[in-house]
Amino acid sequence: MPQRERITITIREDLLHSLDRTIDHQRIRNRSHALEVVLARALHNDTHQAVILASGQGVKMRPFTYEIPKPLIPVNGKPLLEYGIVLLRNHGIKNILITVSHLAHKIEQHFGDGSNLGVNITYVKERKPTGTGGALLAAHPHLEPSPFLLLYSDVLLNLDLTEFLQFHLANKAAVGTLALTSVVDPSAFGAVKLRGSRIVEFSEKPVIANDTSRLVFSGCAAFDYSVFNFIKKQTRPLSLEKDIFPELTQSGRLFGYPFEDQWFDVSTPEVYDQVIKQWRT
Repeated sequence: MPQRERITITIREDLLHSLDRTIDHQRIRNRSHALEVVLARALHNDTHQAVILASGQGVKMRPFTYEIPKPLIPVNGKPLLEYGIVLLRNHGIKNILITVSHLAHKIEQHFGDGSNLGVNITYVKERKPTGTGGALLAAHPHLEPSPFLLLYSDVLLNLDLTEFLQFHLANKAAVGTLALTSVVDPSAFGAVKLRGSRIVEFSEKPVIANDTSRLVFSGCAAFDYSVFNFIKKQTRPLSLEKDIFPELTQSGRLFGYPFEDQWFDVSTPEVYDQVIKQWRT
C-alpha cells in the first residue's frame, strides 16, 4: 500500500464543513481520510474504460425475454442497462464496450453510439453466448492495455466506483478486485471468503452453516489488463465464476471489496417484482 506522510494545512471553513459531511465513519473514517479521497478522485482516476456483459439469453426471465433482451427490461421507466451505463458515466468512465448476442439489434438500436447518455459505446457481437469468461475474452481486442471495470448488465447497484477503483489500483498485488455484497442465503450465488481483503475461497454451492460466508460477487469487478493471461480460449462456454476466479484465487491475485448499499441481481421475475417496488436511485 502507498506510504503516507503527515502534513499541516490551512483550509476555508466552509470547505471544511463540506468535507466533514462526507464522513460516515465507515467508508470515510475521518477528516484525513476524507481529504485523501477527495484529492485522489480529482487527481488519480486513470481508468476510463469498462466492459458490460449483455450477451445472455435471459432464460430465467422468460417469457419476457423471448421478445425483449433482458438489458432492455424497464425499471421505473428506464431500461435496466441504462442504470449501469449512467453509473459508469457519473464516475468518469465513458468508453464502454457492451458484449451482445441475444436480440443484439434491439440493444444497439436503443442505445446507439451512447452519445445521448454522454458516453462512447462499442458493441462486441457474439454469434452465440460463450459464458461470462468467453464474453470478456471477446472484448479483449477492443480494450486499451490498461485497467478496466467489468459490469454485468442485469445487476442494479449503488456503489462508489471511484473509491472502488482507487482501492483496486492501490493494491499492486491485485489482478482483480470484486465488489462484494452480503445476502442471507448465498447458495444461489456462491460464497466468497476473505482473509483481510484477499479472497481465499469460492464456494459455488455452499452448505449453509453458522460459519458460511454471506459475501457474494455483485457482478461488478475491476481488473488489471493482465487478467487476460488467466483466460484461455475454450471450445465450451467459459465462466468467470467457475473457471477464472478460482485460478486467480489460487494464485493469490484476487481481492474483495465489500459494500453495503443497494444491490439487486435481476435474474428472475420474483426479483424483478422486488426491484419495481424497492429500487431507488
